[in-house]
Amino acid sequence: MINKEDFVIQQFSSTYIGDDGAVIGEMVYSMDSFFEDVHFKREWMSMTQIARKAMLVNLSDAVAMNAKPLYSLISLSLPCDISNDDILELTSSFTKTAKEYGCEIIGGDTIASDKLHISITIISKTNNPLTRVGLRDGDMLAYTGIIGESKRDLNKLFRGEKIEASSRFYEPLLRSEFISKARKFISVGMDISDGLYCDTNKLLDINKTKMELFEVIPEEIGTSGEEYEMLIGFDSKNLEEIKKIARETNTPLNVFAKISSDGISFECQNHHF
Repeated sequence: MINKEDFVIQQFSSTYIGDDGAVIGEMVYSMDSFFEDVHFKREWMSMTQIARKAMLVNLSDAVAMNAKPLYSLISLSLPCDISNDDILELTSSFTKTAKEYGCEIIGGDTIASDKLHISITIISKTNNPLTRVGLRDGDMLAYTGIIGESKRDLNKLFRGEKIEASSRFYEPLLRSEFISKARKFISVGMDISDGLYCDTNKLLDINKTKMELFEVIPEEIGTSGEEYEMLIGFDSKNLEEIKKIARETNTPLNVFAKISSDGISFECQNHHF
């Protein structure tokens, strides 16, 4: 049975749908939501941390497409127990985080609600977008960083334990420098928000292909969502150049599979609903 997210997407006919953002000319438009009791609980995070992560996960879509964030629109639903001091903490963190990536907040909307919900639109620009389409047989798949911390720390929070302020669950690390420098050697790319298993399958499905794994990827790595590391595919002849750029940008690179039309995909449970 088709999952609800895919069913919703299928109801729209636009050819711009299907990537981390919609590329129209040199502009890229993307939007993500960050909702209380879906993506976070207020007892887990300060207002500063909530706003920063909400902005980072949205900026990640621009980074994933090799785009420069320019402008942002923010929609807030605010519960009645949110104070003016809380709002100042939110807006200050939104602004500071956006400025780190050269992005200006230019507007949005605010409504009343029973929970704190955030939706952010990012408008960015690129002259060489990195999309999800373009894999060929023999291409390699790799992911950046060390994956697993986000899920591990989320489980700690569910158990009522504390986690480090530097945890990737609070503070995703975006690979903008690596993607910018390596773009000409990369065929496809996307950020890892739903876990390596599910996001790899998305990449395989949109390219109508499969893969051969080089080694088994443990569940604690494959199912760790909200990592916002990069998943990339590239011609094997570019491997050494990509490794060189990874070293220069201090980016761990994990090559885990090659594309093969008679290969496999991961077993993955969609968790959006």
